Amino acid sequence: MASDVTISSAIQQQQGTSAAGTQLAEDFNQFLTLLTVQLQNQDPLSPMDTTEFTNQIVSFTGVEQQINTNQKLDALVAMGLTNAFTGALQYVGLDISYLSSEFHYDGAKPVDVSYALDEQAAETKVSIFDASGGLVFRADVSSNVGVNNFTWDGSLTNGGTAPAGTYEIKVDALDIEGNAISSSTVVTGAVKGVETQNGTIFLLVGDRAVPVGSVLNASKPPIIVVEDEGGGEEDPPATPPAA
Repeated sequence: MASDVTISSAIQQQQGTSAAGTQLAEDFNQFLTLLTVQLQNQDPLSPMDTTEFTNQIVSFTGVEQQINTNQKLDALVAMGLTNAFTGALQYVGLDISYLSSEFHYDGAKPVDVSYALDEQAAETKVSIFDASGGLVFRADVSSNVGVNNFTWDGSLTNGGTAPAGTYEIKVDALDIEGNAISSSTVVTGAVKGVETQNGTIFLLVGDRAVPVGSVLNASKPPIIVVEDEGGGEEDPPATPPAA
């Protein structure tokens, strides 16, 4: 199976192509030097057969064409990676849903979670753990087969509100015989930036680095309308008159 093209692998390929071109130029210069010396010192009465020289020149030409092809392929790969990074930048400022059990809670905005059950459950509980693995919240949730939704507003089981940070959600579903039912989770978060790790592009959601391939959908965050004391919408600040 072909390996994934990453920024680091693309750079290594470009370096390899450049080194091959440099080495070919050096080898060809040495070949021409040897050919010149041999021609200068050949026996005029028994001239050397030029067939072998011709074959070697043809071989050098073929290698040179292959290196030129690799250079063009490297340029296409670099262009594709640039387009991929530019495309990832379009996610910045959007709310995304992505396949993961880990999510970022900013300390205020509720986090929407979707979980899918392979079959109808008799009992389903959602547990949320902090970054150190401590249980901070647990609740009974819907046991319907298929996709279910759950929203965590940061509430703690023992009261209070959880601080901002990275959390992990676990869904425990049991059938009527007490057997575990398989489930998968999709969490949400706001994209703050884009970065690369080992040549792979990730979206930054809080302290989480989310692979672009894990994103299921993206949407603009809702616009919050601020009302003035009179109950109407607050007017935008007036533009000062020009001097």
